[in-house]
Amino acid sequence: MGKLLVVGTVAFDAIETPFGKTDKILGGAATYIALAAKNVAAIDTAVVSVVGSDFPEAHLQLFRDRDVNISGLEIVPDGKTFFWSGKYHNDLNVRDTLATELNVLADFKPVVPQDYQDADIVMLGNLHPGVQLSVIEQMTKKPKLIVLDTMNFWMDHTLDLLMDVIKKVDVITINDEEARQLSGEYSLVKAAAKIHEMGPAYVVIKKGEHGALLFHDKQVFFAPALPLEEVFDPTGAGDSFAGGFVGYLAQSENISFENMKNAVIHGSNIASFCVEKFGTERLIDLDQEVLKDRLKQFIALTQFNIDLA
Repeated sequence: MGKLLVVGTVAFDAIETPFGKTDKILGGAATYIALAAKNVAAIDTAVVSVVGSDFPEAHLQLFRDRDVNISGLEIVPDGKTFFWSGKYHNDLNVRDTLATELNVLADFKPVVPQDYQDADIVMLGNLHPGVQLSVIEQMTKKPKLIVLDTMNFWMDHTLDLLMDVIKKVDVITINDEEARQLSGEYSLVKAAAKIHEMGPAYVVIKKGEHGALLFHDKQVFFAPALPLEEVFDPTGAGDSFAGGFVGYLAQSENISFENMKNAVIHGSNIASFCVEKFGTERLIDLDQEVLKDRLKQFIALTQFNIDLA
């Protein structure tokens, strides 16, 4: 079974949606990715991130209880943890950022624990490309798979550095708007082809409630999103998708295109739970039988037979 290294933010979020609001709760890309990955597979997982001394011991214990290695989680004395606050509109695809406080993240220099410098899969969560590049350079052997998540902010402000990272990764996961910006193409098929030329062998384009596309060479796979009765909070859904995706791949130790199709479904499955409650709450109390039952719904949703005779 493969070893997974997750790099990203461990943070506080304050969220408001049409269905309610929260005070500061546990958030951050690395948090969602790691919790999602551990729900999908019992794999050796470590998080590299930074928090301040205001980060509660209960949150640290949450990672330990789920067997997530946090030796790479730096705690800055007298520092304050990264904080993001946002408000979602009735269309949950639209949100306003109310506050972004980098705090200890502003000077973050990641240190990969020695035991994970040979990780099989490296998941680079949404962070400054310079931090992502630093992690790649600390690996003592080439990982079987490096997966990158990024966003339009880095395309706007650090494009050259981001392109250096993209050259070194095997998979990139971005949403449709970001794919169009990065490639300059409106067609997602053309966008994926251009992004392939930048380095990644696999391109995953997330379309939120409309599913996800996987591109490799001339091959395309589409996974729908499961229609849900209730969506409370879309925060972390993309990171949960990434966590499910890499968690399944680390467990199966198979990075073929055919198996990545399965990984996309597992990612979509875990993301469908994430949105049902605020923050990481649903990922924390998720029952494995419930997870399997919903996976069966995905199979039923996508399976059909057509008589071509």
